[in-house]
Amino acid sequence: MGRALEPWGASPILISHPRLTFEKFGYTYVVETKDGQSTYSVTDGSQTITLPIRWSFGSGAQTWVLERDGVFYESLVSYYPSLDGLGITIGDFDILPRTLDQAMGRRLPPNEPVACFGCHSTGSVKDGKLLTLESLEPGVTCEHCHAGAISHMVSALQGEATATVPPDLGKLTAEDLSDFCGQCHRTWETVIRGNWRGELNVRFQPYRLANSKCFSGADPRIRCIACHDPHKNLVVDTAAYDVKCLACHALKGAAGTSRQSNAKACPVQKNNCVSCHMPEVKLANGQATFHDHLIRIVKPGTPYPD
Repeated sequence: MGRALEPWGASPILISHPRLTFEKFGYTYVVETKDGQSTYSVTDGSQTITLPIRWSFGSGAQTWVLERDGVFYESLVSYYPSLDGLGITIGDFDILPRTLDQAMGRRLPPNEPVACFGCHSTGSVKDGKLLTLESLEPGVTCEHCHAGAISHMVSALQGEATATVPPDLGKLTAEDLSDFCGQCHRTWETVIRGNWRGELNVRFQPYRLANSKCFSGADPRIRCIACHDPHKNLVVDTAAYDVKCLACHALKGAAGTSRQSNAKACPVQKNNCVSCHMPEVKLANGQATFHDHLIRIVKPGTPYPD
């Protein structure tokens, strides 16, 4: 999360890929980096739009927020590690550009830049308004989640740290923590109000988790930080999460190991629970895959559950 946003000239992806090209819809895209400066271009063969890349969003797959005449746009193409190249940006698969302007990117409504920069940087938003972007701190720092962290560190140097300790987020209930993390990862209410349906909402983990039968909003064994340590890199070994599942579910044949009477033992397998009960969902462009946090018994051939 510390590299959720990278400013001009600081993206390792762009530095290591000085020229990226892509063709779609009759348009040619070129992302080029020279002398530490990157540009995003799209042409129809007769006209070309070229804009500087000032903000790179994402440390794996990477999308660019562009500015043109004081208006923000999301680049229509993004970098994907699985391609080691460019493809259509997640969420923009249904866009069929008919003009060069449309091919450049999706124009962001006024509230969306606030959400983009607010989640991917620190100190760029105040009272719901976007501040001067030149002064933002790239990425998610301590202060982003722990309001008052900087004051606390200053006080610690002065021997007065106990008076400025930020609130302990670990004491939040499962529901409150889901809402807290959902400020960026999308809450259940946000997804419902936005009427986001279909496989794209697999990206919104708090929403998916809240729809799980076992989510009560009060049990600390099923909340974001029960499985994920936000201060460490994401664990991608699915078997590593077995111990989290067994905090509620007994192993087949074991007695008295579960504190939750309705948390049954799996009759099929004793390990690698996540691979079955939180299946991977590949999005429409085929270049991004997410584990579905709607925990359930998955049956072959069943449609994606909204």
